[in-house]
Amino acid sequence: MKYLLSYHTDTGRVKQVNQDSLLLQSGCLKGERAVLAVLCDGMGGLEKGEVASASVIRRFARWFRQELPALLKKGQKKREAGVLAAWTAILEQEAEAIGAYGRRHGIAVGTTATAMLFAGGVYYIVHVGDGRVYELDGGIRQLTRDQTLAEREVEQGRLTKEEAESDSRRNVLLQSIGAGGRPVPAFIRGTVRKGGVYLLCSDGFRHEISKEELMQAFCPSAMAREADLKMACVRMTELDKARGETDNISVIAVKAV
Repeated sequence: MKYLLSYHTDTGRVKQVNQDSLLLQSGCLKGERAVLAVLCDGMGGLEKGEVASASVIRRFARWFRQELPALLKKGQKKREAGVLAAWTAILEQEAEAIGAYGRRHGIAVGTTATAMLFAGGVYYIVHVGDGRVYELDGGIRQLTRDQTLAEREVEQGRLTKEEAESDSRRNVLLQSIGAGGRPVPAFIRGTVRKGGVYLLCSDGFRHEISKEELMQAFCPSAMAREADLKMACVRMTELDKARGETDNISVIAVKAV
């Protein structure tokens, strides 16, 4: 399977520093096409969020180059187990390293982390925080679940999905990488839909945009080139800013062709 790839990141209207960090790597490893997309949102309420997010990105990039090729030679079950084990170790080690950095400098520092690997017609997702992954293919489906106080209220029946989108607790994370204890990542596996578009985005990208608008902007049938993906990323980012979004804004777009 082949992939069209694009991304866009913007500091936004208010902040002076972009604390988001992104990774989008593609390669033919051991004769197999693989794509790794990672989006980390350094926590804006804390200091040096960009340091935390960049650290996690560098670790995933090293894993893609040095460790993934060997995993791709394994069968499906061993590959999946290997990816899960490696990603768990990466996030635990990064949480400890970032936490130690914060203690040395007397600051609280942390980041969200959402990673997605495409390989062999299967996708794997690991997720900590409130970044999101969407799948667009005839409709739009959110593949991840926000790890926020507002989402927990939804799960416990005290808020509706619609109420949670504007609730102030939507920005209160239940866990992150570095700020707090040992993270417990969510893992998701699924079949890549040929012709489908996959979006990884920060909370700043999707607060001011509806799912219907995302579906219209990234309609899979209209995404024939990487330039089309890029144009949609930029257009939605500018719409975010026009509607008053104050956070950093980041999105990665992948189409399976």
